Amino acid sequence: MRFAHLTPEAAATPGLYIERDERFFAVRELGEAFDTLQELIEAGPAALQRLRSALDSLPASAGISAEGAHYAPAAINPPVVLAVGLNYDEHASELALDNDSGPVLFTLFPNSLNGHEGTVELPTRISEEVDYEGELGVIIGRPAKNVTPEEALDYVFGYTAINDITARNIQFSEPQWSRCKSFDGFTPIGPVVVTADEIPDPQALHIATDVNGLRVQDSTTEFMIRSVAELISSLSQSLTLLPGTVISTGSPGGAGRSRKPPLYLTDGTEVTVTIEKIGALTAHCVAI
Repeated sequence: MRFAHLTPEAAATPGLYIERDERFFAVRELGEAFDTLQELIEAGPAALQRLRSALDSLPASAGISAEGAHYAPAAINPPVVLAVGLNYDEHASELALDNDSGPVLFTLFPNSLNGHEGTVELPTRISEEVDYEGELGVIIGRPAKNVTPEEALDYVFGYTAINDITARNIQFSEPQWSRCKSFDGFTPIGPVVVTADEIPDPQALHIATDVNGLRVQDSTTEFMIRSVAELISSLSQSLTLLPGTVISTGSPGGAGRSRKPPLYLTDGTEVTVTIEKIGALTAHCVAI
């Protein structure tokens, strides 16, 4: 199943929808009182199964098209967004950073979450070195504590695409990376969350990023240093991963900082992160 948060043209707040065959079905109209994916995840697998059954009973002509609706972040009010740095050798090398000591972990603040086709405001008075990072996002489905790599994927609710936008000058001037990546709107996520049953192997997904139509990142998740299962297992040894937790699993090589000359995001730039079986996540940049 594919879930999105949409704000229909006549609505004031986003609601939870299911996408099927390029049409969207409101979860509330399917008989379930969930306004966010977080609420659905916390309700447990029985609620997901009820939705699946209700959706299967609908005619193909039901639902609405995406026209006239706006995407909100695919994750709303998650317990935390955990980001993993330097999880591809090529990206660590191009930034000249060490990734040998274990997963580099930091948090992204909730104000940074943004939706598909959203506007990313570039704070030019603070940074003119704002960069893109296409990443696979993982959504935890049930509490995970001290899990093994072999069982870790059983704790995944689904997967999404993330653009981990970064102010590089701040990243390299501070010992922690949360602020440089948590400006308002710096974490586009979506357009949908795809349930884990549709992606049995998260290490077999093509991932690409395009900036104004130029392919700048082109890789697969098989090149992660630490797999999704290994990351979940490692993180769960020190903390309980709560339902709805978002894990951004790291970026492959091709960051704008590494290009000659550097390719940073500027006014009018369009960035699209595309992940196989999930879809394309687009952000529009505006200088402020």
